[in-house]
Amino acid sequence: MADFRYAPLAPEHLDAVWEIEQGAHSHPWKRSMIDDLKSRGAMHFGMFKGDTLVGYFYAQNIVGEVSLLNIAVAPEHQGQGVGSRLVSYLIQRCQRLNAECIWLEVRESNVKAQSLYLKNGFNEVDRRSGYYPSDNGREDAILMSYYF
Repeated sequence: MADFRYAPLAPEHLDAVWEIEQGAHSHPWKRSMIDDLKSRGAMHFGMFKGDTLVGYFYAQNIVGEVSLLNIAVAPEHQGQGVGSRLVSYLIQRCQRLNAECIWLEVRESNVKAQSLYLKNGFNEVDRRSGYYPSDNGREDAILMSYYF
């Protein structure tokens, strides 16, 4: 994967982010959330193959506590290690910023993502019962953390 690069997300990337968001998530973000690149503490990065966006993450750094808000990989690039590389890149950026920890929430049904986070050093710390809407009503959010 040597031909991949990372760059901060910019307005010209947002249509591609939106397209990936729609294809990668069962309950995607609203477009207005995708378009918000200048939120407080924003750390929004894309992973590119050439000029093509293949994945991204949205994170927020508030006083050394980083929250991973959203991460997605284009469906045609899933299963190729892109998600793992995105998480590794997030961890490296946070280390460079001397962050204390990274927090995230993941759907209970998203077993692949849970496995990805565990493989990259995250630990389950709690659950929020019935937090996410699902096709069958509600499902739990699993809270995970990574401490430096």
